[in-house]
Amino acid sequence: MLSYDHITLDPFQTSWLPAHLSAGMLRLDKIHPEISGNKWFKLKYNIAAAKANNCRGILTYGGAYSNHIAATALACKEAGLHCTGVIRGEEHHKHLNHTLQTAENNGMELVFVSREDYRSGKAANTWEMMFPHYHIVPEGGHNAAGAKGCGEILSVLPAIGFTHILCAAGTGTTLAGLINSAQPYQQVTGIPVLKGAQYLEKEVAGLLQPGGTSHWQLLYGHHGGGYAKKTPALIDFINSFYNETGIPTDIIYTGKLVMAFRELAQQGYFPENSKVLLIHTGGLQGNLSLPPGVLSF
Repeated sequence: MLSYDHITLDPFQTSWLPAHLSAGMLRLDKIHPEISGNKWFKLKYNIAAAKANNCRGILTYGGAYSNHIAATALACKEAGLHCTGVIRGEEHHKHLNHTLQTAENNGMELVFVSREDYRSGKAANTWEMMFPHYHIVPEGGHNAAGAKGCGEILSVLPAIGFTHILCAAGTGTTLAGLINSAQPYQQVTGIPVLKGAQYLEKEVAGLLQPGGTSHWQLLYGHHGGGYAKKTPALIDFINSFYNETGIPTDIIYTGKLVMAFRELAQQGYFPENSKVLLIHTGGLQGNLSLPPGVLSF
């Protein structure tokens, strides 16, 4: 069980934030250097289920730069569980990047498959048959247990008073948890970081609790070209946001989230006197794919 003592709620002001809005960042990135951000919340009840059912270990899968893969490896190590990760892309087998090397160092058995086999294996539930007696955690922790854990995020520090809650969306698991636990007066907005992610509407809806009263939506068009795509404008924005606030963000999720927030604020999207809470979902290890010196932190 990780301590939440290091998590903070940081109000921030920038040169571009209109005077009639106030904003704060829930710093989930501070929870742990490797099991960072929303990752522990997704894994918490999956690990509990694996132990309760006396599973041999946890099996999960993802891309070669997956924050989820790295976090799962260490979380399983600390829980005393064996861990296997099915990795998309055989070409990564010979030269492990930082993410995969970290996962392997923390005890994860890496199984590399072609992109075609990865897609077909997910569709046919191949992994469940290949690894009996394992607890299966879908890509990105996208299951009911993951959403249940993410439903506890807003209780770490009181989010009462915020009119809007913004979160980057990859699988939609964290967003679903936030929707399930938000107050009826709070608008929960997801910013997909993948291009063409309209399917997330169904993915999120599938994890929502019946009878929920929260208002929620997904706003597309802020992906910056697609998943893990980075532009000079994004890098400049991440650096300027850090220089103004002292808050580091990553190039895949939270950097794009804050950039979207700036665009929405400047477009007059938020009513006057709105109070906006942004969820920092961690993932700072993804910045290690950049050459040294590109970022200011």
